[in-house]
Amino acid sequence: MENPLLQPFDLTPFSKIKTAHFKPAFEKALQQARAEVDAIAENNDPPTFENTVAALDYAGYQLDRISSAFFNLNSADTNKEIQALAQEISPMLAAFANDITLNEGLFKRVQAVYENTDKDALTPEDRMLLERKFRHFSRNGALLPEAGKKRLREIDEALSRLKLTFGEHVLEETQRFELHLREAAALEGLPDSAREAARMLARMRHQEGWVFHLDYPSYLPFMKYAENRGLREELALAFGSRGFQGDDLDNRETLMEIARLRYERARLLGYENHAHFVLEERMAKSPESVTGFLEDLLEKALPAARRELEELQAFARGRDGLQQLEKWDSAFYSEKLKQQKFSLDEEELKPYFELGNVLQGLFQVAGTLFGLRFEEDPSIDTYHE
Repeated sequence: MENPLLQPFDLTPFSKIKTAHFKPAFEKALQQARAEVDAIAENNDPPTFENTVAALDYAGYQLDRISSAFFNLNSADTNKEIQALAQEISPMLAAFANDITLNEGLFKRVQAVYENTDKDALTPEDRMLLERKFRHFSRNGALLPEAGKKRLREIDEALSRLKLTFGEHVLEETQRFELHLREAAALEGLPDSAREAARMLARMRHQEGWVFHLDYPSYLPFMKYAENRGLREELALAFGSRGFQGDDLDNRETLMEIARLRYERARLLGYENHAHFVLEERMAKSPESVTGFLEDLLEKALPAARRELEELQAFARGRDGLQQLEKWDSAFYSEKLKQQKFSLDEEELKPYFELGNVLQGLFQVAGTLFGLRFEEDPSIDTYHE
């Protein structure tokens, strides 16, 4: 069977790809990527930016392209078969990433380039690449003893599975739930667009009436416009308890294990905790900076937030005699208050933000700013119409 993923391609040939193509493509691409990395590590020539750092950045190019196609589908257009395959493939990729980072010979070459290269002679892009490559090795276990490297591999393989499991549980819980309404009176307050979308969803599921679920395009309009408070509560509680039902999709143990392993990994690498590890590469640099920023934000924002909440509570009491706002009330009454204060209804804006109009506006702005012109190319293969 000819595998389109193993043929040269400029654009992903989605229409030719079958799920069965992915695993053999990954296996072949991993084999090729390992050979490319080994060739860099075992090169007898003195290490230079070109034969080590730049070569390493290009190594595994085909693997990266296959991974992009596969995980895009797993995120946007997944099914049970793809999800099961992701559980197989993710540990393979985690192991390969560790094969690179924990390769002592490879790290020595990168370190030699980092320490002996005149960085001022590099372009800004090359200088950034060199610094990032070196930091990646040193931050992710290259300096660990063998026992530490072995444990790091075990942790990373476990985390690759656990994070996938967490996302799959949330997705399945989101898709499993439905609020099936059979009486038009239950739709009071909902705009026509939300009603029509719910009717179409019901038809797709071979049901009468209207169906709402926990995806944002269905969930948010219901929470903003539905007059039926009991149904808003039902939907909000279902949304907030995804992965928290005590069943086969419960995420609590998964989440705790992810947190425990992240902590162990950070400690193994010499960091106080996972937050210190992650933030070192971010603008904030440390948890203390984040905490200080949030406390400063709290001090400045809290008075205004309290005033707005008091106004919203007063509005809800005056409109419906509601004495206590709950989480399923805030979006609804905020929308009603906005309509009263500003005569603004977001539904009236929707015709101006239809997808075709938005794309046309986006292209016009880009054309005005950058002198670009866009034309649709129907020959480009896509995974969904």
